[in-house]
Amino acid sequence: MNKIITKFAVAKVKAKCRFSEVLSRFTDTRGEGHVDTAIKIIIAVVIGALVLAGLVLLWNSVIMPRLNLEISTMFGGGGGAAPAPSQ
Repeated sequence: MNKIITKFAVAKVKAKCRFSEVLSRFTDTRGEGHVDTAIKIIIAVVIGALVLAGLVLLWNSVIMPRLNLEISTMFGGGGGAAPAPSQ
């Protein structure tokens, strides 16, 4: 009978300890810095996406047309075929 009472007493102490741990987690404010870090990461991702979108726009609207013009000029301006010799 004493073993059962002892086991219940140990379980009661463990439950109180666990409850106090959980309660201290809810009242702890040490994790407030994590929210700031998450916001910084989100801002960095958004800025990175905007820079990437700007580079894609620049590549498609300025660089590729100029490159196509230079290559077509270099190879005779036709659709990839060399111009026919004139007689």
